[in-house]
Amino acid sequence: MAVKGYHQLTVWRKAIGLTKEIYQLTGRLPPNEKFGLISQLRRAAVSVPSNIAEGQARRNPGEFRQFIYHALGSLAEVDTQMVIAVELGFLDDVEVRPVTDHIAEVRRMLHGLEVSLPSHRGTGKATDHGR
Repeated sequence: MAVKGYHQLTVWRKAIGLTKEIYQLTGRLPPNEKFGLISQLRRAAVSVPSNIAEGQARRNPGEFRQFIYHALGSLAEVDTQMVIAVELGFLDDVEVRPVTDHIAEVRRMLHGLEVSLPSHRGTGKATDHGR
């Protein structure tokens, strides 16, 4: 099934869910981290579905692929920043585990979506292989 818009991409919806989880989790961080780790985590999390949306809206497989790479980079930032939050003692492994599992799921889906894109200019339509 050809995707008519990014709202139809399962990976985009999962990334929105991840962003919501990050916002909830960062609410537990110390207030003095508002302009540090909280801000960084939220920006990186928001960047993931934003890059998916922008790439899909370009309707060009090559450009979409580049935005998927940007989303993967932002996802790596979120993952790293979660490790930092645990290492600093702001969060513990138990409360972070659902988020890291969600990160891994979105990462797998993004890789699947990237592989499903045509390797050269084509119709610009992607399918929802990013389950």
